[in-house]
Amino acid sequence: MSPTQRERVRDLLDHHGRTYADEAGITLRDKPAPLYQLLTLVTLFSVPISAGVAVAAARELFAAGWRTPEHLLGSTWQQRVDALGRGHYRRYDESTATALQESAEHLRAAWGGDLRRVRDDAEGDADGIQERIARFPRIGPTGAAIFCREVQQVWPSVRPFFDQRAVDGARDAGLPTDVGRLAALVHDDDLARFAAALVRRELT
Repeated sequence: MSPTQRERVRDLLDHHGRTYADEAGITLRDKPAPLYQLLTLVTLFSVPISAGVAVAAARELFAAGWRTPEHLLGSTWQQRVDALGRGHYRRYDESTATALQESAEHLRAAWGGDLRRVRDDAEGDADGIQERIARFPRIGPTGAAIFCREVQQVWPSVRPFFDQRAVDGARDAGLPTDVGRLAALVHDDDLARFAAALVRRELT
């Protein structure tokens, strides 16, 4: 890594190196509850709405106590709409309140409420994980890519993962766009933060 690249990477991590999961108040671990919380956040991201609003809405849902699929399914549709509204999640609040219920139901029915089973079923393969996550209500391919970008923090088999938005951010920052070369710029433990930083830079 050239001195110039080293400075760019350090600047990116210093100024933008925070995962969206962390911003939403998720202490991401390889456990069912935080992985479900990440899925919730990704569901909120999967409409044309700002990242800041999606994060604020996620925080409201979690503050209401809906950090597991069981707790979410114990809420009413109106309670979810109201929580999303407190996070200023407008226009999509009613449809998203429904999608969150459908997602929790799908997680329980298809995967026993544990997203680690998705990873295991895909044998840890990032493409396979994306394919399965994309089947959740509302999420689709773009949301599945966001999930993998964030979950690589606790699922080493997904690393290195840079979705198209992160690669575009790397290009604009004058960094390599080849995934292997890009990953070599940071330690493995920083890959999720680095990918998030590239996206955040692209959005500023």
